[in-house]
Amino acid sequence: MILTNTDYVVGREIKTILGLVRGNTVQAKHIGKDIMAGFRNVVGGEIKEYTDMLSESREIALKRMEDKAQKLGADAVVNVRFMTSSIMGGAAEILAYGTAVKLK
Repeated sequence: MILTNTDYVVGREIKTILGLVRGNTVQAKHIGKDIMAGFRNVVGGEIKEYTDMLSESREIALKRMEDKAQKLGADAVVNVRFMTSSIMGGAAEILAYGTAVKLK
């Protein structure tokens, strides 16, 4: 499966647009990680617990989006984008979305 953030695949022609596909996840850290993150927020620096959480969440959302594209028979997903929203303190939703296409 080809995933790209452009509206085309270099060297290939889009034969059919299959539609919007998306995948999302909501993740939260446990209280111990939240306490460490809160401490880092006070003293400054990267909040690695949340960096790791969001990185893992992006991979999960991307995989879910790709799975939905495969079910449609897609060869690629173009215009891939991510969106993040805060659900509550310490929890965030990551949404990956794009257009599933069939290539010539």
